[in-house]
Amino acid sequence: MDENKNLDILDILHIENPFAEPFEMEITDSIDLHAFAPRDVKSVVEAYLEEAHKKGFRLVRIIHGKGIGVQRETVRKVLSETEYVKSFKNAPEFSSSWGATIVEFE
Repeated sequence: MDENKNLDILDILHIENPFAEPFEMEITDSIDLHAFAPRDVKSVVEAYLEEAHKKGFRLVRIIHGKGIGVQRETVRKVLSETEYVKSFKNAPEFSSSWGATIVEFE
């Protein structure tokens, strides 16, 4: 059993990880979450917020899509638990409306 303790879920399910190597992306004042798997959204948003805050952005836009609101709720839960987030709200109508969230940092 000891030899199996290092297996991750992809190994157990015999699924090849399409993203075996981490990748870097440019941090701008906006991120579109459509490019990420739903299971990764929470960690992507946490990492994005940290890097955007470090870069000195005062406002950022997180595009999560309109859908049924699952991604929006995930994003907003992360925002509500992030100490350096001053406020957040729906984007203006001309900028994705309720399909994106505008975040203000302290």
